[in-house]
Amino acid sequence: MDTLDGFSNYLAMNEGSEATKKNYLRTVKRMLAEPDYSLTREWIMAYREKLAENFAPVTVNNCLAAINQYIQYCGKDWKIKSLRIQKRVYMEEQRELTLEEYRRLAAAIRKNQRLYMAIQTVCSTGIRISELRCLTVECLEKQTAEISCKGKIRRIYLSDQLTQKLLAYCRSRKITEGMIFITRSGAPWDRSNIWRGMKKAASLAGIPESKVYPHSLRHLFARVYYEKERDIVKLADILGHSNVETTRIYLMSAGEEHRKQINELGLVM
Repeated sequence: MDTLDGFSNYLAMNEGSEATKKNYLRTVKRMLAEPDYSLTREWIMAYREKLAENFAPVTVNNCLAAINQYIQYCGKDWKIKSLRIQKRVYMEEQRELTLEEYRRLAAAIRKNQRLYMAIQTVCSTGIRISELRCLTVECLEKQTAEISCKGKIRRIYLSDQLTQKLLAYCRSRKITEGMIFITRSGAPWDRSNIWRGMKKAASLAGIPESKVYPHSLRHLFARVYYEKERDIVKLADILGHSNVETTRIYLMSAGEEHRKQINELGLVM
């Protein structure tokens, strides 16, 4: 347990997000619980193969990212290579939330005002769920918010319509200062509560649960913004991406759209 506590402090010093920290700790804790665990290159390479037998390649590589951080924390001068994954040119249809589905989702939770406003705020600004705590009553007057993540600060802008909706929401909840999305006790609203609320709303709206998760709202913002503005560099700034290649992942079209494009090539006689 002391080892995990030390690793937790190490992650905090490296300014990782709270969600990443929790995921990394959970992954490493699972690895340390293996009965034959050994911090050697050979053992961890074998453990990588074991992970590959039970999880998708992307999940395995996420685990390896955590494990490599732990290896570095332990003072080792080696790391384990990730699995090689062929780059996808489109998103699986079962993972892409469409604009029409988003509207149905919002309609299904209209009576739950806090969740209703939270998903609209994320989807209309492109912020992460964890960044909702940066939105305060004071931000509404300027219609801007300063978002701090991983040592970087960026400014996001709130549309007139979103600002008016948030002001009305604050008035109805008697929130006069500080964070907008809070629990009854005044603490920041927990990500897990948003996740559960969205899954329940998906069922009510008749949308596959695989399409409805907090980050799907951020992806939808990216696609809609890019379709209108065609400026990937500016989009990367809005999303807080250091690398435009990360932003490109957000812009993958659905498999159905990809098939349509292929069919329209007219190369079959």
